[in-house]
Amino acid sequence: MRAVQVTEFGGPEVLTPVELPDPVAGPGEVLIDVERIGVNYADTHQAENSYLAPSKLPLVPGGEVVGTHDGKRVVALLNGGGGYAEKAVAPAATTFPVPEGIDDLTALSMLVQGTTAWILLKKNAHLAAGESVVVHAAAGGVGTVAVQLAKAWGAGRVVATASSEEKRALALELGADVAIDSRAEDMTEALLDANGRRVDIVLDMVGGKTTDQSIAALAPFGRLAFYGMAGRENPKPVELRNILGHSTTISGMWLPHIFRVPGNVFGTALAELFDLVLAGKLKAIPGGEFPLSDARGAHEALRSRKTVGKLLLDPAK
Repeated sequence: MRAVQVTEFGGPEVLTPVELPDPVAGPGEVLIDVERIGVNYADTHQAENSYLAPSKLPLVPGGEVVGTHDGKRVVALLNGGGGYAEKAVAPAATTFPVPEGIDDLTALSMLVQGTTAWILLKKNAHLAAGESVVVHAAAGGVGTVAVQLAKAWGAGRVVATASSEEKRALALELGADVAIDSRAEDMTEALLDANGRRVDIVLDMVGGKTTDQSIAALAPFGRLAFYGMAGRENPKPVELRNILGHSTTISGMWLPHIFRVPGNVFGTALAELFDLVLAGKLKAIPGGEFPLSDARGAHEALRSRKTVGKLLLDPAK
């Protein structure tokens, strides 16, 4: 089969098109004929071995695919990679049927980015009606869903941040009340001005000073949910006495942990997201489709932070 393999860690340049033997499904696994592959920031960390779960070489990156198994359309989370290929093996427990009316783009958008936004707002931030929500990287895969969900679930004011006029316009189109430049020198002041007061919730996957200054903008009992570090810069260490002094909650979220909690939270989230899409209350935003042979180009585009929505790879090209 055609695939993309990493044999040395690094940037987009290490993604190499190759021919590999077809994978074989083991006990509790399914073999999927891949129709589209989702591209995530996690894949860029996986390729350079800076992800939370260490990578091992040689590596076929990619954690999510949509395709067919036994003639039925499914979307699946993979275990440790293997997605950048014409065929992929996935755990049966993380393989889900795709409802009629849900296209490949939407299936992949909701599988990782959609469920991430759902979990951040419901389990990390515990959004209550009327509260303000800041969505950093609001034109990205998670951000575009989070803006829509926050409004649908009764947020009082959604403040989006994005790096270009086009991205900010998209956030406003999706329901944000105000959109500000993510490159603001003083993000604390920018958020206070945009909201008219301190903010209740911040969803952050940027890191660095964006995280530091967002924490400083939180209202009493405000919550910052941290779920990535696209800027590849660590925030400053947080002192417990400071969060005590402001009644602040700072939480982290790594999607695989949702499978360690009681109940089928992930399945519930995905089903609810699909229902919202079918009801016309939520939509996926296309971010571009690349040939599998140009996975490098997809990673370069994603790391440049010039993309919007969901990026896909086509394994037939």
